[in-house]
Amino acid sequence: MFTKQFKNVPETGGIAMKPVVIISAISRETDMIVGCLQGVTREKQSPFPCSNGTLGGIPLHVCTGGIGKANAAASTAAMLERFKPQLVINTGCAGAYPASGLTIGDIVVASDEILGDDGVQTSSGWVGLDAIGIPVYKNRSSVYFNQIPLSVHAIARAMQLAKRIGIRLTRGKSLTVSSCSGSVKQGEEMVGRFNGAIIENMEGAAVALTCLRYGVDCLEIRGISNMVEERNLDNWDIGRAVGEAQRFIIKYLEHLSM
Repeated sequence: MFTKQFKNVPETGGIAMKPVVIISAISRETDMIVGCLQGVTREKQSPFPCSNGTLGGIPLHVCTGGIGKANAAASTAAMLERFKPQLVINTGCAGAYPASGLTIGDIVVASDEILGDDGVQTSSGWVGLDAIGIPVYKNRSSVYFNQIPLSVHAIARAMQLAKRIGIRLTRGKSLTVSSCSGSVKQGEEMVGRFNGAIIENMEGAAVALTCLRYGVDCLEIRGISNMVEERNLDNWDIGRAVGEAQRFIIKYLEHLSM
């Protein structure tokens, strides 16, 4: 049950009524989800375009936040302030590092989001935010520099669902960058900074950090549109990537209301 994951959630007929927010950079990454909404309304004049409706009885707010960390943080904060959701799902496409074992069309759930290029570039190489000594966020129990955690419960539920319905879902670290890696060399450098990173994107850490500040669970589901290699758009398949990610998210939301 949805309410077993999120406390103090009012329900009607076993269906949690607290809303879920979905954040993407571009509308193509959520068009399929919006197409499944019941009673859909669209807000096109707001700073961040948003479609509202229900899916499986759950109020859903789907926001197109724009590309990059600044847009992602601002749109997430706006949605959190307005709708007070119990869960934020960040979705879109991503590039996969060759050593990840991923291929185009695979879907990934981020275990952690990492600010991949926030830090200091020295003559000896790049060092992270801990070298500066100023965290991006701290609370009573933890201090966060480059690495931002996502919701353990939401990730576990996603992995369980994927196994149940026979979908390959890979769990791993995701790097958020301001400049995407367009070469093998750059990709190798990024993976070398953070051991175990399997994908990179341009918004995830900003969404995750904003949710962490607000105390709201965050789940990130991305489809692989390309490999991190010498940049060649002919090898990309964004449509397949965002389609696979959205189909899984729709299943995830349908199962939340059961």
